[in-house]
Amino acid sequence: MPMMQTRREFLTALSLAGAAGLLPAPVSQAAEGALETTTVRFLTPGLCVAPVHIAEALLRAEGFTDIRYDDASDIGAIAPVAHGEVDFAPIYASQSVRAIDAGERVTLLAGVMVGCFELFAREGIGSIAELKGKSIGVQTAGSLSQQLVTLMAAQVGLDPVKDIHWITDPSIKPIELFVQAKIDAFLGFPPAPQDLRARRIGHVIVNTGVDRPWSQYFCCMIAGNPDYVRAYPTATKRVLRAILKATDLCATEPARVARQLVDGGFTPRYDYAQQTLSDNPYKWREYDAEDTIRWYALRLHEVGLIKSSPQKIIADGTDWRFLNEVKRELKA
Repeated sequence: MPMMQTRREFLTALSLAGAAGLLPAPVSQAAEGALETTTVRFLTPGLCVAPVHIAEALLRAEGFTDIRYDDASDIGAIAPVAHGEVDFAPIYASQSVRAIDAGERVTLLAGVMVGCFELFAREGIGSIAELKGKSIGVQTAGSLSQQLVTLMAAQVGLDPVKDIHWITDPSIKPIELFVQAKIDAFLGFPPAPQDLRARRIGHVIVNTGVDRPWSQYFCCMIAGNPDYVRAYPTATKRVLRAILKATDLCATEPARVARQLVDGGFTPRYDYAQQTLSDNPYKWREYDAEDTIRWYALRLHEVGLIKSSPQKIIADGTDWRFLNEVKRELKA
């Protein structure tokens, strides 16, 4: 299979980056004991979650031999990890909170990056407040995009139900409606923002990577299936360590990683990949994962999208033990 061979070659090349000193030195595995399993399965949606895409060589260094990837276009997909179809997935923080509130079986382990969504508006609209009475396109009602824009609208005093005209059309993507000037605003994640900028269509009124309060919290979290996390604690820790080392590589070598992503067939456009990696802060060491979940839980509760308290969400759906251990090892 040529594609799989390309992936292996490209990830082997990335492993050389670690040998060249771009990543922290390997951590001794002797004290951790043997891996309980050498198999791990990932969901890999979206260009912005590049650390999961490029972690394979690091995972092999951790002792994994059967590493599987399930590509998905939905960055908010919860079901595959909750139902045990994959073992780990990058999931947006607000989507994770809603899933835990709904009783979905996921365990949040760490944050990976800050910001990737950008809210585009047509000319003449300069702020979220000016979206009152305007149309915003979302793929489906209740989608991650609608949730985030709901929070943004509520943050500035709008009523997301009464003040915004939501347009859902399963037959056409919201970005195309925006391009055709059939809606006033559109929230996108890479490579959609890069594409709109290249085509000079609309302008950004919110960039979650740089605009407060969104830029103060993680966007994507690493979620694990609870059965895997409980049964294979050593494997879980090593998975997390590999992903966080890969996150460091995205932060320190964005141009190199972008080239490898293109060469590996993950994305066709080097310029979009490089811009995504450069613009999105991969600062897992500097942000507080629990504080992120607490903040989103409060905001979602305020707009009536969840019923649980932040304390219950954290108690039911998070486990920071592995993150704390990896932080100590990598001196984060």
